[in-house]
Amino acid sequence: MVSELINANPIVYEKKERQARIAPSTDEHSAETIDQLEIFDILLNDCILPHMVLCPNKDQPGNHSLTFLHYLRDIKDPEHPYSLEELKVITEDAVEVDDKRSHVRVTFTPTVEHCSMATVIGLCLRVKLMRCLPSRYKVDIRVAPGTHATEAAVNKQLNDKERVAAALENPNLVDMVDECLAPSLE
Repeated sequence: MVSELINANPIVYEKKERQARIAPSTDEHSAETIDQLEIFDILLNDCILPHMVLCPNKDQPGNHSLTFLHYLRDIKDPEHPYSLEELKVITEDAVEVDDKRSHVRVTFTPTVEHCSMATVIGLCLRVKLMRCLPSRYKVDIRVAPGTHATEAAVNKQLNDKERVAAALENPNLVDMVDECLAPSLE
C-alpha cells in the first residue's frame, strides 16, 4: 500500500455474487470460446490447477478443467485494502471480448482523475491476463475516456510492449503488482 493517499475516502461498493464457472481449455488451439464474463472472472480471481498455486501455464497443452475460485484472489487497489471491483475501477460492462479475433479489451475507471496509480492498476490488469489467458489473445488495457487527467499517456504506456516489458524488469514495481494480485485472507 502507498503511504500518502491520493483518494483518502473512496466510495466502496458491494461485490456482485458470482456462480462457479469452469474455465476454458488452456490449449492454444481449443475451439472453446472466452466471453466477457470469463475475462471479468479472470480479473477477479486466479485460475488454479490442482498442482499449481497461481495461474496455469498459459502455453500448456491439454485441459485440466480449470476452476475459477471466486473472490479468493481479487486484484487489490494499490492504495487501499479494497478490490478493484469494490471501488468500481473495473466492471463487467467494461470488458470486451472478440474471441474470433482473439482480442480482449478492458477499460478501467480510476477513482479520481489525478490518480497516480492508474498505470500500476493497468499493469496489474495486464499481468493478470498475461498469466491466465492463452498467449493467442491480444490484450488492450485502457483508461475510460474522460476519467483521467493524462488518459492518452497512461493508455500509451499500458499498451506498449516495450514499456510493459521494461516495467516488469523493475523489481519494486513487480513487487507492487504481485502484492495487488496476491490472495486476500478474507
